[in-house]
Amino acid sequence: MTLRRTAITLIALGVSVIGSIGSAAALDYPTRPVRWVVGYPPGGATDIIARLIGQRLSERLGQQFVIENKPGAGNNIATESVVNAEPDGYTVLLVNPANYINTSLYAHLKFNFPQDIAPVASFNRVPNVMTVGKGVTAKNVAEFIAYAKANPGKINMASSGNGTSVHLSGELFMAMTGVKMQHVPYRGAAPALTDLLGGQVDVIFDNMPSVLQHIRSGALRAMAVTTEKRSPQLPDTPTVAETVPGYEASALFGMGAPKNTPKEIIAKLNGEINAILAEPEMTKRLVDLGGEPLIGTPEAFGQLIVAETEKWKKVIEGANIPKVE
Repeated sequence: MTLRRTAITLIALGVSVIGSIGSAAALDYPTRPVRWVVGYPPGGATDIIARLIGQRLSERLGQQFVIENKPGAGNNIATESVVNAEPDGYTVLLVNPANYINTSLYAHLKFNFPQDIAPVASFNRVPNVMTVGKGVTAKNVAEFIAYAKANPGKINMASSGNGTSVHLSGELFMAMTGVKMQHVPYRGAAPALTDLLGGQVDVIFDNMPSVLQHIRSGALRAMAVTTEKRSPQLPDTPTVAETVPGYEASALFGMGAPKNTPKEIIAKLNGEINAILAEPEMTKRLVDLGGEPLIGTPEAFGQLIVAETEKWKKVIEGANIPKVE
């Protein structure tokens, strides 16, 4: 009995010591630079968000959060590199809409995003904007739907590529309204917008940061935003949901880490990020990019990831979008 009690005591002490070591590591973290992997080239909205928050994390925590751009394979190269990294808090991922979409869009991924990446913190939701060229006479979403139904297949819907959030926002619109549009995919938003400005295509559900300047100049017209609520950037522009109840499509951004990253480190990063998001200057910058801060727990972000992944899976399957081999 004495030996048994001693063993139990030692085990308990061991667990206590291990727990203390983990907590101490979290208190000291980070003691060296942190790699923040972004699946897109420098300069885009995704990269800008990472650099904004990364700079403040570097200042607050005393170690550099180094942005590492790893474009390619629709964001999958970046994600796989983080999935396979040491779960020690020194490699993190900029989570973006491609992560939720690619889970169902790609046939042979070497990872399962919702299972292999631990949620750290959400940043914001950025709306897409249902934007039309000057040749479209419909004044609002209801008139657009009526015209599209009267002229099935005659409206050309541009996107920044097959399977992007821009494309799937349009597919969701078609599924919920019953209209038929001809999808015209481009290699990125820039050439799609060029053709929309030139009248070769009629509509795009583009990310707000890339289309906003054309809307403000009057070259293109914002018909509706895709979030549940109106955007502070376009307060007079209605939501799609005001005409199509239940419609919602947005770009959810945040930070993820390899699974099995210590919970203490995730909690520390989450607390620091939430404090940064609450800063007035950061709030202003994020609103300028199209979305208000989304402050929450890692668990809440995890629930959002699951919901987004399920939503886009239904859209991909409903639209019979072929899987990428």
